[in-house]
Amino acid sequence: MKGRVFVIGLGLIGGSLALCVKGQHRDCKVIGFDVYEEQGKLAKMLGVVDEVADSIEDSAKDADLILIATPVQETERILALLANIPLKENVIISDTGSTKAAIVSKAQTLIRKGVAFIGGHPMAGSHKSGVAAARELLFENAFYLLTPPAGVAEEKVNLLKEWLKGTKAKFITISPEEHDYLTGVISHFPHVIAASLVHQAEKTSHEQELVTRLAAGGFRDITRIASSSPAMWRDILLHNKAVLLQLLNEWQQEMAEVASMIKDEDSEKIYHFFSDAKQFRDELPQKEKGAIPSFYDLFVEVPDYPGVISEVTGYLAKEEISITNIQIRETREDIIGVLVISFQTEADRNRAIKCLDHYTNFETSTGP
Repeated sequence: MKGRVFVIGLGLIGGSLALCVKGQHRDCKVIGFDVYEEQGKLAKMLGVVDEVADSIEDSAKDADLILIATPVQETERILALLANIPLKENVIISDTGSTKAAIVSKAQTLIRKGVAFIGGHPMAGSHKSGVAAARELLFENAFYLLTPPAGVAEEKVNLLKEWLKGTKAKFITISPEEHDYLTGVISHFPHVIAASLVHQAEKTSHEQELVTRLAAGGFRDITRIASSSPAMWRDILLHNKAVLLQLLNEWQQEMAEVASMIKDEDSEKIYHFFSDAKQFRDELPQKEKGAIPSFYDLFVEVPDYPGVISEVTGYLAKEEISITNIQIRETREDIIGVLVISFQTEADRNRAIKCLDHYTNFETSTGP
């Protein structure tokens, strides 16, 4: 496909989308813009975009496709700005935000002018951020939700899919309201609960100093998503207010039922509370990418001697296997310790297992 694609916001998502479009459509030109000038310069230097725009106004008017990859509140501001720019007649505009109803509502000014706005949400992410972390394979096999408002022609949706074909994502078309409910259940609400668990532990740690040390293991793992961007989650909660208030009310009712089970010492109900949860979780797809990015961790049992960490990472470096994070579970002299090494993809983790099996006798596993 030929044309001009304008990507606003050159972070991980925007940069990766730019790479996907460039990789699939060799004859198109990808222009980028970011409020942080250094991000734009880096994107051009890394070949993520062909050109860097000085302003949104300059490049939007000539674009055939505009992709807005910014925080949701900034996306609203950009949509208002685009509504006052003379755009091409057949331009398609899409975003990448985690909430859709409010964004689609904000786009109504553009829609009334005949502009095809199609909400979008690529459900993929990474431990890393910024354009330097952009990857063409970031969205491969991930769900990419599209939320066209009523009245948008199906041919426009299909054209957007064609532009985004290089993502190799699984496109699903739903309403903005359905999107916000679904992501509220399986993404937004769990982030609230994870943050709440961390707050509870932090408060307890003032009186029990062992809380911090003991939380370094499994607790840290199950609350991992609480380390996400506070600014981003502030905006998401405010944009998906109605859904989250409903979910929180339902959860409080369920917690009241749990409290009642414990108080009444109803062992059968307690058992089924955990049994039903286990059954549903065990039946969830294991190979699918969902709303929350997967964490590909490898647990490596290592003896406690000087240089063991650099030994392990050295073997991985020798095989050119990139790691995104590494943590050391507390060890004592002469006791086997555990390294928790995180990778961007399952393929990288599998390569790491083979690598360490080849070079060492250290035990490895994908679960603690």
